[in-house]
Amino acid sequence: MNAEAPVHDGAADAPVRFDTKIAVLLREDLETWQRLNVTAFLVSGLGSQLPEVIGEPYEDADGVPYLPMFRQPVLVFEGTKETLTAAHSRALSRALPRALFTSDLFATGHDGANRAAVRAVGTDALDLVGLAVYGPRNAVDKVLKGARMHP
Repeated sequence: MNAEAPVHDGAADAPVRFDTKIAVLLREDLETWQRLNVTAFLVSGLGSQLPEVIGEPYEDADGVPYLPMFRQPVLVFEGTKETLTAAHSRALSRALPRALFTSDLFATGHDGANRAAVRAVGTDALDLVGLAVYGPRNAVDKVLKGARMHP
């Protein structure tokens, strides 16, 4: 998927409107630490596989380099378990790039165990607590139908 150039509103510091959207959907009953942990894991999946979402490296005024980050905002939403299940189905049907986090992953301690926990459960039985999606803005909006912005 090729990212299109963002649309600028004229001035150098004016808001930018992107043709694509990065979104994270969290189950509404998560603890605060879980929300933060799930969000971090989910967006790492998008950034590792979709180079077009990553901007240029940073550097401060003293020349100290910093890693690049997403080139656009990450919008965080929340919803019920049913909202997550429906969003997951819609993301699959639209073949959007996605990352998932299931409740089983809270009990694992490393990447191999995480992948084994997901692999052990069929698609329709996944106990989703988080989903990240990337794609055209309108497609992501349709995937997130029923979700609300995270407070």
